[in-house]
Amino acid sequence: MHIALDLHDSLGHQDQRPQGIRTAEPPQLTPTQMKVLRCVHSGLLNKQIAYELGMAEATVKVHMTALMRKLNVRNRTQAAIVARNLGWLRPALGRAAD
Repeated sequence: MHIALDLHDSLGHQDQRPQGIRTAEPPQLTPTQMKVLRCVHSGLLNKQIAYELGMAEATVKVHMTALMRKLNVRNRTQAAIVARNLGWLRPALGRAAD
């Protein structure tokens, strides 16, 4: 839930949570989940990710489901935003840094 609240905060909404809630450890992703997340952040589709990483598309879907659950998000866009906000990913090329 803290990830969703951090996403809420990053959108400019007022934070009225106690300070202690923000200090929770970020979720731990496997190396493969991080690779999939980097591909998602780059805008690749599951089929393209599968080709890029040399795995079946169904395996990519399994990794996506697991990492979205760990990040407590509902879609791949939210996953990429949360990962960037946690400092796991660099801003996409061609975009101004915040």
